[in-house]
Amino acid sequence: MADDNKDDEILGKAYDSKLMRRLLKYAKPYKKYVVLAILLNIMVAALGPLRPLLTEIAVDKYIANKDYNGLLYICLALLGSLIFQAFVQYFLTYYTEFMGQKIVYDLRVQLFSHIQKLALRYFDKTPVGRPVTRVTNDVDSLSEMFSSGIVQVFSDIFVIVWIFIFMFTMAWDLSLVVLSVMPVLIYATFLFRKKVREAYRDVRYHLARLNSYMEEHITGMNVIQIFSREKDESKKFSGINRDHKDANIRSIFYYAVFYPIVDLLSAVTVGLIIWYGGGEVIQTTLKVGVLIAFFQYSEMFWRPVRDLSEKYNILQAAMASSERIFKLLDNDTFITEPEKPVDLSKVKGAIDFNNVWFAYNPGEYVLKNVSFSINPGETVAIVGHTGAGKTSLINILTRFYDIEKGNINIDGIDIRNVAKEDLRKHISIVLQDVFLFSGTIKSNISLGNSQISDEQIMEAAKTVGADKFISQLPNKYDEEVKEKGSTLSVGQRQLISFARALAYNPQILILDEATSSIDTETEELIQNAIEKLLIGRTSIVIAHRLSTIQNADKILVMHKGELKESGTHQELLAKRGIYYKLYQLQYKDQEVVKSN
Repeated sequence: MADDNKDDEILGKAYDSKLMRRLLKYAKPYKKYVVLAILLNIMVAALGPLRPLLTEIAVDKYIANKDYNGLLYICLALLGSLIFQAFVQYFLTYYTEFMGQKIVYDLRVQLFSHIQKLALRYFDKTPVGRPVTRVTNDVDSLSEMFSSGIVQVFSDIFVIVWIFIFMFTMAWDLSLVVLSVMPVLIYATFLFRKKVREAYRDVRYHLARLNSYMEEHITGMNVIQIFSREKDESKKFSGINRDHKDANIRSIFYYAVFYPIVDLLSAVTVGLIIWYGGGEVIQTTLKVGVLIAFFQYSEMFWRPVRDLSEKYNILQAAMASSERIFKLLDNDTFITEPEKPVDLSKVKGAIDFNNVWFAYNPGEYVLKNVSFSINPGETVAIVGHTGAGKTSLINILTRFYDIEKGNINIDGIDIRNVAKEDLRKHISIVLQDVFLFSGTIKSNISLGNSQISDEQIMEAAKTVGADKFISQLPNKYDEEVKEKGSTLSVGQRQLISFARALAYNPQILILDEATSSIDTETEELIQNAIEKLLIGRTSIVIAHRLSTIQNADKILVMHKGELKESGTHQELLAKRGIYYKLYQLQYKDQEVVKSN
């Protein structure tokens, strides 16, 4: 999790043109909405500054000349401009939000699809919170930028431009007097941006620490409670939370200083207008309506200046988020697909490992020169101590990882020449750690595959004995499954996982410690089902309990990444090698349990 903190702490530029260009590519499919938003922005931005101009006309042309009809027309024009502005503002808000949500939808789908394609090597080294944060929080930051931030920035800039245009049209000399405060404003804004950027980096860093600490300690709550560490952990959390609070207060401090400076400059501007403009009115070189209009323009000018300072944070957050999002999208940790994949539509189930070498980390081989063959329909068991390489054999057979040397063939075809989807649809696997998704029991067995009928789901459940407990549930196969199957027992979850594997009717079936957490009665039920189900299927069984695999056609004994022994149960016992020692050790353990 520390790496995730650093990833949030390091910020690039507050505005990165390369990142922005890449982000804007997502707006390309909706360019008509972009053009419409720009046009509406220009229109809305002009309608506000138009009102002081109408005020100037009302005062100097109609009120001064006591033209009540003309004044009435101006009032109606002012009212009409307000109604029209509200009308245009509605469409601007609707279409920009619509465009923003469309862009965010596309980006989120692309991110999720990309994450699903990444090889397991990526997830081995990446905290689960990082890709989740990219798809949720970071995309939300871009949503705010596309939906309101970037549009509002354009709107504020257009408002300022229109104000200057109208001001210089009315009185260029008074406009220059008003602009005399700009150097002070520019310097204050530059200083504000620098300080806020530093504060923002600290806030992000401490927020990442806070999230990391919360995630870790909620996950490990049972350990904290059993060892009575609640008070100590609360103190540590209090310290992290205090750092986050202090970082936010520092950020607030800079805003608390900047806004009064803006208000002060606004007051100075009003003073300059009164001093210079009032003098011009006294000397009759400037009309009263122009002076009133400049007061209104002064008030209008400082509002977008304040808004732009707020939008700076949105832009900065979006740049930081986009940098992390594109870093994930640019990650190419993939299992390489063949350019011309070989068809594997019909599988008999012959498996050959030929001089296979494999390492999770370069140079650190966990499988060394492994060679063996499995005939179609055979049941082969793989045994060995923890870390011997049993699960690694399954990982490379399913191409979760690719091997460094040698080759693995199914029916004589190198699996690297087969598309991953085509390969995996012939293999079902039941793992020791069963994962169930939120949904129903039915959806967890079929995984949403429309080609698997309800009858096939129920038949698979009956075959493995899962139907016995499912039929006792209130909603049976439509019973809701909570996150990770928390409402089901370990044995029930494994039975559902077993039914899931069988529902896909694979030619190759893999059981990786699949019965390790099931009681004796349930295990006997599964073993009886296995004897029927594995007829005509190639099966690979990984088990610690040797009693469960004694009837296997072949047993492979792995030791420190190497295949040391191979044969039937009786043949391996007769060799008095590693398998014999494993069997004797478990037999003694069972004798001790029985005697107790």
